[in-house]
Formats: sequence, C-alpha cells, structure tokens
Amino acid sequence: MAQKILSLAVCTAILASLAAANWLDAADGQRVCKPFNGKDLTGWKTVADKGGHWVVGTAKLDPVNPAKLTIAAAAAGQGELVNAEAHGVDIYSEQEFGDGTVSLDVMVPKGSNSGIYLMGNYEIQILDSWGRDKVGPGDLGGLYGAAAPKLNAAKEPGQWQTFVIEFQAPRFQDGKKVGNAVFKKVTLNGQVIHENVEMKGVTGGNLGRGEQPKGPLMFQGNHGAVAYRNLCVTVP
Repeated sequence: MAQKILSLAVCTAILASLAAANWLDAADGQRVCKPFNGKDLTGWKTVADKGGHWVVGTAKLDPVNPAKLTIAAAAAGQGELVNAEAHGVDIYSEQEFGDGTVSLDVMVPKGSNSGIYLMGNYEIQILDSWGRDKVGPGDLGGLYGAAAPKLNAAKEPGQWQTFVIEFQAPRFQDGKKVGNAVFKKVTLNGQVIHENVEMKGVTGGNLGRGEQPKGPLMFQGNHGAVAYRNLCVTVP
C-alpha cells in the first residue's frame, strides 16, 4: 500500500512539473505561459474525437490555390498550430486562464474564417478582411456579435498578423456572476482596434461550459484553414 501511495505521489509530482514547464517568471513580477510547445499537440484537446485536422508544421499560402494552405515539416520546437482543412473541429488548451494578456500570430488563406475564443467563451473573429473599406463585428478582429473593430488593420491573405489581447475575466461572488468579461485593449498589427468592450454574454459556438472564473483558449477549426504561432499568455 505504501508503495502504491508513493507511486501516486511521484506521478502527481511529475504531472505538476510538466504543467509548470511552460511557465516563466517575467521581470515585472508577472508570469508568462506558452501553452503550445511548437512540437506536437500535447496540452491540447479537440471538441470531438474524430474529424480534426489540426497538425504541427510550417504553413504557407498555396501558390496554386490561394484559398488553401500548404504544410511542411518544421524544425524541432518551431512548428505552427495549423488547421489544414476547412471543415474540422475546434481545439482548446488543457490549461485554463482568467485575467491576462494573450499575444499570438495568425495566418489565413484567401476567404478563410476562424476564431480565437478567450476562456472558450468570448470570440475574436478571424477572417480574411483584406481591402474592405468598412468592417463589422464579423470581420478580422471583430468581437463577434458585440463590437466591430475601430478600423481595418488586416493584411493580405497568407501574411502573418499579430494580435495582443488584454483581457479581464468575468467576476464572481458566492458562485454568482457580478461582473462581465471585458476586452480591455486589443491591438492588431500594432493598431488599436478595441478598448474597454464589455461582453454581456458568451459568443455563439463557445465551448459550452458557461461563464466561469477561468477557462481555456480555443481556436475555431470548423470554418476554414488557419495557422497560429507564437502563442503567449501573460498573467498577473
């Protein structure tokens, strides 16, 4: 019995160390997490057991068909998280987060569509919106169903685009929500597209867990091909 307890304690310690391996201490006292290791899908789950097309590799715009991505092998630890097909499934992190700043790069081919769900609930729209004079909540950087971006900061399909998302999780007291989630500031390609946007509820297509103090990051994979890289979460 003592040996079994010891083995359980050792396994628990190993799992804890693996979970902590992608956390780093920042100089300002904050902590930085890199949920995607650039090697494989360790730490990520899809919403269904089959039908997923998420792979790790290096994505580029298909020179023959600009509505698709081509995927090549990546150097160790330098891979991108890629949804290779239009009709796959969503993928989410096993780790969960509340308040923090999420930064990442995203690339879509021509006409493609995805989404970044903070806490598995609140979507920032990913869409090929290059060249549009007027953008709405469904365009690149829009808070889907809530707010249009202040301007169109989209680049051409096939180019990497950078988001920095300062996010405040919903507040709870005695199990009851007392404050809505807030996108405090969102920049796309260095331009501010949202400030202090309150989310009165979850976005359609969410993970289905309801609003909670913490939740995973989720990427939409059932609408179009997309690639993500340089995913980083900074928390207080």
